[in-house]
Amino acid sequence: MMKNNPKISCLELFAGAGGLAKGLELSGIQHTALIEWNKDACKTLSYNYSENLVYNTDIRSFQFDQFDKVDMVSGGPPCQPFSIGGKHEGNIDERDMFPYVCKAISISRPKFFIFENVKGLLRQSFRRYFEYIILRLTYPDVDIKLSENWQEHLIRLENIQTSGQYDAVKYQVTFRLVDAANYGIPQRRERVFIVGIREDLNINWVFPQETHSLDALLWSQFISCDYWERHRVKPSGLENLDKRTQQRIEQLIQQPTLFPPPLKPWKTVRDEIGELPKPDPQGSFNSEHILRTGAKAYPGHTGSYIDMPSKTLKAGDHGVPGGENMIRYEDGQIRYYTTFEAKRIQTFPDDYKIVGSWTEAMRQIGNAVPVKLGHYIASSLAQTICMPEISPT
Repeated sequence: MMKNNPKISCLELFAGAGGLAKGLELSGIQHTALIEWNKDACKTLSYNYSENLVYNTDIRSFQFDQFDKVDMVSGGPPCQPFSIGGKHEGNIDERDMFPYVCKAISISRPKFFIFENVKGLLRQSFRRYFEYIILRLTYPDVDIKLSENWQEHLIRLENIQTSGQYDAVKYQVTFRLVDAANYGIPQRRERVFIVGIREDLNINWVFPQETHSLDALLWSQFISCDYWERHRVKPSGLENLDKRTQQRIEQLIQQPTLFPPPLKPWKTVRDEIGELPKPDPQGSFNSEHILRTGAKAYPGHTGSYIDMPSKTLKAGDHGVPGGENMIRYEDGQIRYYTTFEAKRIQTFPDDYKIVGSWTEAMRQIGNAVPVKLGHYIASSLAQTICMPEISPT
């Protein structure tokens, strides 16, 4: 967390349960407003932040000019239009909120912005629309005309980019597909981060380097075996792992080296929640740590193996997809994650309250940005903005 740097103010759109917001807060960023339309998510935000910061409203009617002097705009626009698990309607989906993201940037003109969305945004079928999003964020003052569709607007933006004839606010926009596990999050979660820095600031920034790897985890489990010693459990066999991972273990064993991989091991489900007591129906340990029965495995939904990072926590149109948000033990037993465990998997602080029933809470958690991932990226960016002469590490 930054200590001696001036406060950076932030307007957050599509705040959800506040995963990204909390990560930004841990980076020393001060929230001006948290905008979210879902009432349950707003209750969560109001519980964990001042109610005065929370705006329970539809962004399509929000007046951005009331917060036109902010340093940063952030958020996670609804992912369903581009999600592999969604209807794949992209820009024709009424839930596509990227035009309002661009509107917020155009009005607020922040120093920088961070947006997060699903991997599906990079699918070939959405390629042209993604290019359109990037160019709209690059040239926020080039509004779409009433007579234009997005394809015509894209052509106009491409002509501006080619000609260089543009003298208004411009952003240097970069994006990257990030796997949260590679940054020490106990979850395989691939998401696209889009970052923009206002060009007049003359700041160069790159995404922070990955810190964790699968190879390092497999080394600690099947070569040095210190993983099992640390957890004081009997080493598990290969039968709980997929064939690709088994093949990678064989390759590591055959490599003639005594040196472990350079990065830290991926964090596993056991690393994150292994010391917690088993949940019970009464929630004896914690009101969010209640056992839910009825978990069943079926093809494609076998749960998250305890000695690997969790599968991506998800939230579908009808709550939790069947069998997805489960933990699978080394003996094959499965059960649902509790809300408390799911918060840990998404790296929320233990005292961060998620308001709502188990289904609603899991929906909020599944839609969130992992707190520590948001913190890691935002702190790198914020330090570069405040101290541009120092390169991010």
